[in-house]
Amino acid sequence: MKKIIITTYLLIASCVALLAQIQEPVKWTFEKKDLTTTAAELIFKASIEKPWHIYGMNLPEGGPVSTNIVFENLSGVELEGAVTATQKTKESLDQNFGMLLTYYENKVDFKQKIKIKDDKKYSISGYVEYMACNDETCLAPVREPFTFKPSEQSIAAPVAIQELSVVPVVVPSSEVEDITQPQTLVNPKEAYWEPVIDLMQDSSMLSQDRGGMFWLIIFIKGFLGGLIAIFTPCVWPIIPMTVSFFLKRAVDRKKGKRDSLLYGVSIVVIYLLLGLIITAIFGANALNSLSTSAFFNLLFFTLLLIFGASFLGAFQIALPASWTTRLDKKAESTSGIWSIFLMAFTLALVSFSCTGPIIGTLLVDVSVSGSILAPAVGMFGFALALAVPFTFFAMFPALMRVMPKSGGWLNTVKVTLGFLELAFALKFLSVADLAYGWGILDREVFLVLWIVIFLMLGLYLLGRIRFAYDSEMKELSFSRLILGMISFAFAIYMIPGLWGAPLKTISAFAPPLYTQDFNLYKEEVEAEFHDYEQGMEYARKVNKPVLIDFTGYGCVNCRKMEVSVWIQPEVKKLMTENYVLITLYVDDKTALEQPYTVIENNKTYNIKTIGDKWSYLQRHKFGANAQPYYVLLDNEAKPLNRAFFFTENAHEFADFLNSGLKSYQKD
Repeated sequence: MKKIIITTYLLIASCVALLAQIQEPVKWTFEKKDLTTTAAELIFKASIEKPWHIYGMNLPEGGPVSTNIVFENLSGVELEGAVTATQKTKESLDQNFGMLLTYYENKVDFKQKIKIKDDKKYSISGYVEYMACNDETCLAPVREPFTFKPSEQSIAAPVAIQELSVVPVVVPSSEVEDITQPQTLVNPKEAYWEPVIDLMQDSSMLSQDRGGMFWLIIFIKGFLGGLIAIFTPCVWPIIPMTVSFFLKRAVDRKKGKRDSLLYGVSIVVIYLLLGLIITAIFGANALNSLSTSAFFNLLFFTLLLIFGASFLGAFQIALPASWTTRLDKKAESTSGIWSIFLMAFTLALVSFSCTGPIIGTLLVDVSVSGSILAPAVGMFGFALALAVPFTFFAMFPALMRVMPKSGGWLNTVKVTLGFLELAFALKFLSVADLAYGWGILDREVFLVLWIVIFLMLGLYLLGRIRFAYDSEMKELSFSRLILGMISFAFAIYMIPGLWGAPLKTISAFAPPLYTQDFNLYKEEVEAEFHDYEQGMEYARKVNKPVLIDFTGYGCVNCRKMEVSVWIQPEVKKLMTENYVLITLYVDDKTALEQPYTVIENNKTYNIKTIGDKWSYLQRHKFGANAQPYYVLLDNEAKPLNRAFFFTENAHEFADFLNSGLKSYQKD
């Protein structure tokens, strides 16, 4: 019922928007207030209709357009200090962009102090750049011009027109420092780059992938990681010792349970703080960029190899014993909640060699979402799963008797994780290899290595391979038999992939099919173009609509879509016969022949790689930065319907394509 109401509201809002054509939720007036004969204050007043808002100044990169006051011409005056706002900003998680953003509602005044050199001949001109949004949609960025001259105390703003800035503004490197003068547009295909955010008029374009299911999936990933960490030699043996300690040191059982509960809460707080600190240091967009950088992926590949070798018994990894010793002494010498928190922090340090690889893999996985809260949500799930056994057994200490005792099975878990770490390490090497085009890990090589890893894991579980610290296995348990069979079955399942089978189960990890040299499988859908302008020109010639596929080499959901949705007969026919498919990799590190700079959010950015160019196109034209991201365009680069994110339901994607085709045929 809720979905029906929301859908109806969006349809009505879209119809109203189309009838009105130009929405003007923000009105500006400009005033000059004289302070002395040589000093004055410029006041920029914004009146904002409900339920609209404009964003604060100096927002993080990758989000909406910040409110900026740009002075293009200053004659006879000097600016003193920076622009200040009279009202405080509000802060909340913006549903349009999935980021924690600041904004203004109702009204806000901005002030800029100036020093007047000549009160008869001065001239001030420029514009206010801002972006208006409500809970459902956003309008294209607007530049509101202003002018101040002698004897003009107040100049009303002209009628707001939603200016569509076009194509990257190319600034020669010698002129980067002076960007106040109008720049020349050098790209002849200007219309292809015109922003169309206001034309799409659908909140799903920006927030579909930030719904409750999105956060639930991240939480579940973290929770599963925490469950795995519990059954490692670094954590499992600590559970009974820690719970018994709390119950014994308490005067009564009730206080012991309370302390154990506080211990569990402390674990959650510590790991949650870790997620927030990582985001605060790097930022969501920086993590997203790092996830496709060669250095980051090679570093994580190396770390996972080291951790994997450690899990397999090659050597032991542990933080300096002095760290945990000092914390233990500190916890014993203190009392109350602080001592419990220190004990929880000691657990985090002691278990690092086992939990570190799991946490690292989790953080890298959620970083590609581009969300500022994703690392914290993932770490919350991880910590909650890790804290549950401590709290549970404190509440019901009698159940500790039925807990499996520490022994050889813990080392089996550790060795199994070692094999899995080696497998996941190849994923990070693959991302760097694809992004930079090295060609050292194509699909066949990747699959061969995975097949060998899981065959060896199967042999280990069946007792045919032994590692250091493994106890002698006198008989094969039922659980090891089943797990060994699963590992063998998985390895055999991957073998047809050597001849081009799509292997949907591992599509998110393996390199794409086009990297495979020997491929007997001919059902995959491949893009006709990887260049936006070339694809648009071809579509105009053949009179077909365009399907833009914003993707990334490190995009897990992109690979899932390609091998589970695109190859379905209904979808494949629509994509190959009715559309011109243009696939744009936003993390392609291939250097441009002629790097250039663009002005975005009143800042200058260097566009050095092909990925930089397509990432800027996605932000500039469509106001989005998540992948996968699908847009249907006509031959004038105007949207045919809303944008589409991700689904594993082929019928949903087919409906999306059919809807765009009908809109194109009407035009």
